[in-house]
Amino acid sequence: MVRQDIQNIVILTGAGISAESGIATFRTKGAVSYWETTDENGVPILHRVEDVCTPEALARNPALVHRFYDERRAKLATVSPNPAHEALAALDAAWPGELLIVTQNVDDLHERAGAKRLIHMHGELQSALCAACGKAVPWTQALPPGTVCTGCGQPRLRPDIVFFGEMPYQMDVIDEALRRADLFVSIGTSGAVYPAAGFVQTARHAGARTLELNLDPSAGSDYFDETRLGPASLLVPHLVRHLLE
Repeated sequence: MVRQDIQNIVILTGAGISAESGIATFRTKGAVSYWETTDENGVPILHRVEDVCTPEALARNPALVHRFYDERRAKLATVSPNPAHEALAALDAAWPGELLIVTQNVDDLHERAGAKRLIHMHGELQSALCAACGKAVPWTQALPPGTVCTGCGQPRLRPDIVFFGEMPYQMDVIDEALRRADLFVSIGTSGAVYPAAGFVQTARHAGARTLELNLDPSAGSDYFDETRLGPASLLVPHLVRHLLE
């Protein structure tokens, strides 16, 4: 890549970039997607997506859903940004053109590395959303069902997570950035979850060069001009050094 040909960059990050920091990810086994964790004795615990990441699950078993995200929120205190997060933060600080990092992840590792030009399209663990008035507030502690919203007084605070079937955040801003991009980079994504899986097609249609960095080819690899395989902690710093030469 030649830097003078690139002014505007959009970078999509997925679970793969945070997995190297120790953040568990949703996995697919057969036709079932689940989140695998372990208990205090190291025994695997499987949580189906349908049980913890849908509006129906929240309505059916709010205690389970809230506890699941409480555990994910607490986990953040035990992990740190890895070289891939740090490299993107360095790019954010130094890049003179437009740059937008769009993450599907709900952790705070991009922010802790120093990234500023960032959108959490699927929400954030350290935020609570009122299901009654729509107000979102920073939240770092446990969030039991029935927690009262300070905005409207209703006991309707929930994890500020975009569940399957809900609309991701700031899609208009993301779409506009994709249509202006000279370079689109996808890092650590499965390429199977829409609308993010369609970003590469939007960027290509607008004339952007497209690059995938992943451990394995994604479901959308054929749409990319180039795919580089390997750990994000190695591939991303190499790309950033090249862009900032």
